[in-house]
Amino acid sequence: MTTAIEVAGLTKQYRGTPVLRGVDLAAEQGEIVALLGSNGAGKTTTISILTTLTHADAGTAIVAGCDVRRDPEGVRQRISLTGQSAAVDDALTGVENLVMLSRLSGLTPRAARRRADDLLAQFALADAAGRKVKTYSGGMRRRLDLALSFVVTPQVLFLDEPTTGVDPRSRLDLWEVIRGLADAGTTVFLTTQYLEEADRLADRIAVLHEGRIVRTGTAAALKAQFGSDVLVAEGADGSSLAEIATDGSIDGIRRALDELEAAHPAARVQLRRPTLDDVFLTLTATGDAESTTATGDADRTTLREFA
Repeated sequence: MTTAIEVAGLTKQYRGTPVLRGVDLAAEQGEIVALLGSNGAGKTTTISILTTLTHADAGTAIVAGCDVRRDPEGVRQRISLTGQSAAVDDALTGVENLVMLSRLSGLTPRAARRRADDLLAQFALADAAGRKVKTYSGGMRRRLDLALSFVVTPQVLFLDEPTTGVDPRSRLDLWEVIRGLADAGTTVFLTTQYLEEADRLADRIAVLHEGRIVRTGTAAALKAQFGSDVLVAEGADGSSLAEIATDGSIDGIRRALDELEAAHPAARVQLRRPTLDDVFLTLTATGDAESTTATGDADRTTLREFA
């Protein structure tokens, strides 16, 4: 596969405060990579460096074959960026926004209108093409924002928290659009605070903590490494009475059931599979793989009781 993003040793500090402390990551063509991290972890700073909006203090970053420091114009010609706020003109209609940007991108009037119509159809906005953007819902505005990013199809699309502030239905619609873009060959690099979004959407996940990438992998691999199946004992009213982690084996589940039965013989039991929340909380608790693995092993034998 072709490498679309290759980053090594990125560092950045603001007024003497380190934000990035040596970030290493990569993304292949057509891959969706999600960057996870707590508020202030450096996610937006990373995107700003990769999109040439700011310079790293040290390290290298190659995006779509161009060095972000030596050839920033080459990077800009090959990427698109959708930030946390929709960059659309509320006073214009959907089609007017798209035609305007198409003309600014060098298309003729006829080609600009044709491109606008194609994008409105692709992003399920054709029925709202003639409406002022100020009448659009949050989800529609985000879809239009994405459509604007594809007036000229980018090799790499950067999305900084693309579904912040949109309703659950619109979020699902946007996930479908983003997946379709990747399937068509565009590399998507996104930051998100919604762990379900990363779980459902990303081919690979990178966890950023204290200025470094502490783990990368598929959602399934990360959950298998840092999560565990948990048997939960529930009361008749659905409240949690106790829980115990297992290794997922028949013997492990049997031992856990015996322990729960001894403590709560009348309880109902359900199995909870590991989630990205478990992974994220474990990794960002210390940022140290040795410590987090040891902690996870200890938790496997602990019966947690709830008052």
